[in-house]
Amino acid sequence: MTERDPIADARDLVASRFPGARWAVLAGSVITAQRTPGSDLDVVVLMPSGVPGVPHRETVRFRGWPVELFVHDAPSLERFFDLEYAQRKPTLRRMVATGVPVAGDPGPVRSESARVLAAGPAPLTTAEIDRQRYALTDLLDDLTHVTDPGERVALTGTGWVAAAEAALVLRGAWSGRGKWLLRELRALDPGLASAWLAAAGSPEGVAAFVRRVLDDAGGPLYDGYHADGSVVPPR
Repeated sequence: MTERDPIADARDLVASRFPGARWAVLAGSVITAQRTPGSDLDVVVLMPSGVPGVPHRETVRFRGWPVELFVHDAPSLERFFDLEYAQRKPTLRRMVATGVPVAGDPGPVRSESARVLAAGPAPLTTAEIDRQRYALTDLLDDLTHVTDPGERVALTGTGWVAAAEAALVLRGAWSGRGKWLLRELRALDPGLASAWLAAAGSPEGVAAFVRRVLDDAGGPLYDGYHADGSVVPPR
């Protein structure tokens, strides 16, 4: 059986569904050594402004491929870039910067996206650092004193993810969701990533990892913490 060519198939998909596209790129694990039998085609498509139904996200199948389509015009693309930048999770930027062009010329946007990725997210303010430290301190307290078995399981799972996100944020790195959370940790500090993986499922392990992140950030913060209630949601 002939192996499918994701680039050629993505090119044909865009030509058939989006003949007016300004450009399109194919991204994701399907174009890397991390490709698996379950890899899909992640395709970012830039359409001219004013096209009905744009922006939208759509899931389809094409020649046996599962396909995720991220369809934008220039204004919506910038809005999403800004939103992701604020969240410190540049999924769309990364797709554009690292993807393979399958229609048109995304050159300027690719170059800008690569520059933004390399520069990293905006530095944290003192208030933002304190907010992270406070949240981790609160999490550590909960993990230390929880007695309900079900709550212990919930805290271990959610705390494990929250601690990894905080570790990235506090060290000025990009964050991510799912597998990208681990990839960003590995890119930042392989030893830290290994410690995080080793802590999975263990209340004591997660607590130890939280302490490590806190120590690197200046230690616990609880007594005397004050934040503007207009921007900090309640627990």
